[in-house]
Amino acid sequence: MLVQTIHWKPRSPVHIQAVVSKPGKLFSQLGNPEKPLYLGFDFGTSGARMVAIDDNAEICADAKRQYPVDAKKELAASWRETLFNLLQELPVAIRSSIMAVSLDGTSSTTMIVDKSTGTPLHPPMMYNENFPEALPFLRNIAPPNHTVLTGTSTLAKLLVWWCNHKQKNKSNAVLMHQTDWLLALLHGTYGITDYNNALKVGYDPAEEEYPDWLLSQPFSVMLPVVRKPGTFIGFVTTDIADTYGLPRDCRVCTGTTDSIAAFLAARVTQSGEAVTSLGSTLAVKLLSTKRVDDARFGIYSHRLGDYWLVGGASNTGGAVLRQYFSDKEIQELSSKIDPAVQSYLDYYPLPATGERFPEANPNLTPRLEPRPVSNIEFLHGILESMARIEARGYKLLDDLGATPLKTVYTAGGGAKNVIWQQIRERVLRVPVLVSEQTEAAYGAALLALYGAGGKITILPRKVDVKLNA
Repeated sequence: MLVQTIHWKPRSPVHIQAVVSKPGKLFSQLGNPEKPLYLGFDFGTSGARMVAIDDNAEICADAKRQYPVDAKKELAASWRETLFNLLQELPVAIRSSIMAVSLDGTSSTTMIVDKSTGTPLHPPMMYNENFPEALPFLRNIAPPNHTVLTGTSTLAKLLVWWCNHKQKNKSNAVLMHQTDWLLALLHGTYGITDYNNALKVGYDPAEEEYPDWLLSQPFSVMLPVVRKPGTFIGFVTTDIADTYGLPRDCRVCTGTTDSIAAFLAARVTQSGEAVTSLGSTLAVKLLSTKRVDDARFGIYSHRLGDYWLVGGASNTGGAVLRQYFSDKEIQELSSKIDPAVQSYLDYYPLPATGERFPEANPNLTPRLEPRPVSNIEFLHGILESMARIEARGYKLLDDLGATPLKTVYTAGGGAKNVIWQQIRERVLRVPVLVSEQTEAAYGAALLALYGAGGKITILPRKVDVKLNA
């Protein structure tokens, strides 16, 4: 077991700084160790991040960890280990001040668990796993072009599991998402989700209920209870509180998806403003007055108060870049690219066969040829081609009736690349800005603050986002 040492000392006025050796990374500054704090986790494709904020939504601590090297073999176990390792890394004075916790995870990452014990009954089915064999049945029960009518939807995964398991294995089984299961490890009740994660299983966020066409199916007995994101579920269990030094009245609140959390972190308030999350994948979310859903293009709408977050998630993104370059190489090569010059290369960068948005095509193959001799030109071509996919996605949202795009804020690791930002601004033809907070974990922390009775204040505009319409 890796032992991590935390060094911290008070300053005048009281100022605490913590440094954690790799693989975790933690910095904290806390004016008053006894003031209430709110903790958010973001579980991505390759690792997890944690952010603690105070009543003013100021960051007091943050940490990140990569999943263990054997994570692909035991996904659920690696997520659980990472969650508790991150908790353990927080200084005791911070842990004892955590009043609420929330969490986000990858959308449509699906789990089937025992509703009494939380034990996984099947390996997690990841967000990009495709089950096209479910589509003929789903097309017979769901409305045309519904969000669930893709092979990667949560409902497709539930259906395939149901059809391939005997009745005796179903009596105590419940559908959960990555987000729900990790939160349940803290509060102890399995089978509760939020309406953002539940969207791709068929939940109707406008009516706030599962539709009749879904409830009439035999597998509907496995559907989880749905709550608004940021809703208080229960307190941490006594065992969790005592083991990790959390207050026994620390609240656990329903979470959301990673792209929604990134949107919340960006503090967008005006219709027509959007957030592009540049992580392992590329996800877009546009604040719109009109709801747009169309499974043909991988487009769906999440509810946010009186508005809709319209968008989708492409499989292009950082995962492709890492197949060819290290982070250091990307930084060095990007500095030699002229963002004002259009790349002559026309790629469709994908890590493997299959695309979700702006077209739902499980058979779309990566296109990364021809490869020039110059790595600078090659990287330029990839970055510009990703920007074209992003632009195509936003244009499609506009064509289908969403509020026209005005401004794009950037979240995720790709937000650090200034050259890429300038390329995207040229291609998108709207201002492209870096979000004040680029990490989804910050958005999850805002949900924890909201669940504890606070307001999610959008700075610097000082506008409250009311999640309950």
